[in-house]
Amino acid sequence: MNKSQRGLLVRHLSEEELDQAIESAQEADETRLVRRLCYIKNLYQGDTREQAGRRVGISRSTTRRWALAWNDGGVEGLRPRFGGGRPPKLTPQQWDELCEMLEEGQPWTPKQIQALIEDRYNVTYHPSHLSRKLREAGMNYAKPRPMDPRRPDDADEILAERLDRALGEDPGEPDNEEEEPVVFGFFR
Repeated sequence: MNKSQRGLLVRHLSEEELDQAIESAQEADETRLVRRLCYIKNLYQGDTREQAGRRVGISRSTTRRWALAWNDGGVEGLRPRFGGGRPPKLTPQQWDELCEMLEEGQPWTPKQIQALIEDRYNVTYHPSHLSRKLREAGMNYAKPRPMDPRRPDDADEILAERLDRALGEDPGEPDNEEEEPVVFGFFR
């Protein structure tokens, strides 16, 4: 391509057809394609590549790539192509099986979960990624605390006694003005 043709834009569609393509992409929730088509529409309306790119928020190098993609393939040339990403390490069936095992054998530590996955499926996950995947599956990590180690052995009796005093239901005991008052509070 010589210098004089480098900036030319092939008009694959009329402006009305381009508007219709933008509307169709919006209805299909293809936001990336909509943005690319809006860039082309700006070019149709006389903007330079840099002006059109600024309007849709893309870099100068991206304006060149999108213009070339449009010239080579029209709307299909602008459609984003994804390879699908890396395949998951565990199949959906294996992941469901793992979640069932974790629910049945609670509580688990993160290290125990990693060891289980490695032993059973011969797969390793980074701890951060594993916790993210577990949260996505609806699982939350929490430390089980069945009892506060600072709790006195007769805590229930102390609570009942203080409740009786606070509610005035213990007439046999004289009010002692020197004791601190009992304060109740409910917090979230």
